[in-house]
Amino acid sequence: MLLKAFLDYLRYERGASEKTILSYRSDLMAFESFYKSLDSELSWDTLDVDVVREWVVSTMERGGKATSVKRHLSALRSFYRFLLRRGYVEHNPVQGLVAPKGERPLPAFVREEEMTRLLDGDGMFADTFDGRRDHLIIAMFYETGLRLSELVGLNVQDVDTAAQVLRVVGKGNKQRNVPFGPGLLHLINIYIGERAGQADAAEESFFVTRDGHRLKHARVRAMVKQQLGLVTLQQKRTPHVLRHTFATSMLNHHADLQSVKELLGHEKLSTTEIYTHTTFEELKKAYNAAHPRA
Repeated sequence: MLLKAFLDYLRYERGASEKTILSYRSDLMAFESFYKSLDSELSWDTLDVDVVREWVVSTMERGGKATSVKRHLSALRSFYRFLLRRGYVEHNPVQGLVAPKGERPLPAFVREEEMTRLLDGDGMFADTFDGRRDHLIIAMFYETGLRLSELVGLNVQDVDTAAQVLRVVGKGNKQRNVPFGPGLLHLINIYIGERAGQADAAEESFFVTRDGHRLKHARVRAMVKQQLGLVTLQQKRTPHVLRHTFATSMLNHHADLQSVKELLGHEKLSTTEIYTHTTFEELKKAYNAAHPRA
């Protein structure tokens, strides 16, 4: 409804050409598809700047050009100016957001000592079911590099504690195995013990609320932002930042780029082709040797 109202405004009040209208429609529908893929409950009036930043990063990582991102952001700005003037929304998530100047924005990450303080410091997480679950979520993001959708989508059968492997469904419904170390295993076992008292035996979701239902994307994003705010002043505090932090930590501890790309589940690279010859056992060895918490 909001998009149609905006397009009608362009057509009948601004006298925009059909080419311009189709361009706006395409850009805004593409963005709507993106945020709905993150969380089906999101809407134009509930978006925040972190979701827009996540779209920028995701677009650039897929090889999108800075000029294309700038065009999309321009469409979003025009759309939200219209929505604000008509009273359809109360805030503009694009306001103050700077478009990338180069082909790729520099990835934001949290420093290793800050992550250590968050994960190992006293009083960083509440001594409750929610607190222990959130502790595990932050640790899992940092120690495996999962995407938000991959973490929220985990089912009980995807977490193999015996093999210390997560079976992840990534983009394009493609599966990969991601190893994890004993520190994360310890947190997983604690959580599994408490989860049994929160969720029905038939509930397949691994991460659940206190009511025993699958955790929502928005809840995880808000928690990550709050927890990272305890140890860093940087503006970007999203699950995707923790994904960058994982990759940065691996490379800082001498993992080869090929292994990191495989662990992250990247398919398309702008400067090099994807490596397909690294076996899972080699990936596991690279992980155990390189990650500071393995």
